Amino acid sequence: MTLPLPATEGVDGATAEIDTLSDVELARTLIEAHRGAVDAAAAAAGDLARAIEIVAAALGAGGRVIVVGAGTSGRLAVLDAAELPPTFGVDPALVQGRIAGGDGALRRSVEGAEDVAVAGAHALDDLVAGDVAIGVSASGGAPYVCAALGAVRPRGVHAIAIVNARESALAAAAAIGIVLATGAEPIAGSTRMKAGTAQKIALNTISTGAMIRLGKTYGNRMIDVVVTNRKLRERALRLVREIAGDVDAAALLAQAGGRVKTAVVMAHSHCDREAAEAALAAARGRLAAIIGPARRSPPLP
Repeated sequence: MTLPLPATEGVDGATAEIDTLSDVELARTLIEAHRGAVDAAAAAAGDLARAIEIVAAALGAGGRVIVVGAGTSGRLAVLDAAELPPTFGVDPALVQGRIAGGDGALRRSVEGAEDVAVAGAHALDDLVAGDVAIGVSASGGAPYVCAALGAVRPRGVHAIAIVNARESALAAAAAIGIVLATGAEPIAGSTRMKAGTAQKIALNTISTGAMIRLGKTYGNRMIDVVVTNRKLRERALRLVREIAGDVDAAALLAQAGGRVKTAVVMAHSHCDREAAEAALAAARGRLAAIIGPARRSPPLP
């Protein structure tokens, strides 16, 4: 019995003659195709909100979040997870991306890896009850990813699927199935395009939303940034001045060990680093609970 093709493998009649377009028309057509990715992600906002809630709760309780995928989906999983530690000061052990075929598949395609269900079944062996596993697959049928989610649910791990096709095996294996219905690609089957864009939007939404819920921002300011280079140090100094007012930001940051939130609390409460860190711990890292909510920034001139 031949199974029906997922929508991601369909042929888009609107781009049937894409190879005959002028360079400008070709560029515009490829760009316009991605509008569908935004629409698909927006339509899944309710399920994305549930995922934010689950991820934030797990991390807040000391749990882990592992995102797993194959091919483009796996690379996007690794990318999103890798960006969280420098952006939000998250422990790299708590949020990880894993790709079928291992780290070598990040640079060179390992196409057969997504079919190895046995490897997928052991890809998340280190997860325990209360952790979160997010499986990503455009068709929702990658055996490696389906096996990974299927193996963890009996252990009490929260299983979330991100797919681009309805009624998929991966969504069925998850507690929450986030369907980003991007349909046929401008180049048939090339899910690195619309499907990949929608997946990146979804992953960014879940991870950033969870970080906001965990107090990793103050208003829309990124205040748990890790100062690892000149640009980030300048940003940290600017943040301390913007939030704490007319203070010696450099001295405060030095005393605070480079941590923006600690420096701001020290300035606000006129206390030392130890007292500021204790106050933040009591507030579960939420700066607004100590100094009040962020005010709207004045418009740019």
